[in-house]
Amino acid sequence: MTAPTESSAVPAVGTQAPDFTLPSTAGEKVTLSALRGRPVLLAFFPAAFTSVCTTEVCAFSDDYDAFQQKDLVVLPISVDLIPSLQEFKRKHDMKVDLLSDARRDVSRAYGVLVERTYTANRAYFLVDRDGTLRWVHVEEHGGFRRENAEILAEVAKLA
Repeated sequence: MTAPTESSAVPAVGTQAPDFTLPSTAGEKVTLSALRGRPVLLAFFPAAFTSVCTTEVCAFSDDYDAFQQKDLVVLPISVDLIPSLQEFKRKHDMKVDLLSDARRDVSRAYGVLVERTYTANRAYFLVDRDGTLRWVHVEEHGGFRRENAEILAEVAKLA
């Protein structure tokens, strides 16, 4: 973990991941606790259609098969509304479904909401099969992002 955010505290590695239910671009609601038994990557990103966010989420889609081989569920989350996220996904032909935290409750619960801009800081939370946080990384700057190789290396540590 790097920089602190302007929101509540970032949950610590070794603690239970805060549960949530959010709407997805697939038209269904996704509940974190319903995914127990599989590792999950929560990838908060500031805004659809911006350059680094587009590169990041497209990379998740490009490496979709590598994540599937690890049985990893990748959940990119932003504060954008579902119609915007659906268009973002369609425009870039993404394989991953995106989640909308339009109320910002989940971004607050994970300590990544930047109150002055009302967007989420770019951050990664790796949740193990039991719902425990095993890796947390909050970017110092929205222009930075983790590479998928680094994420997959963290997933490999769960085995």
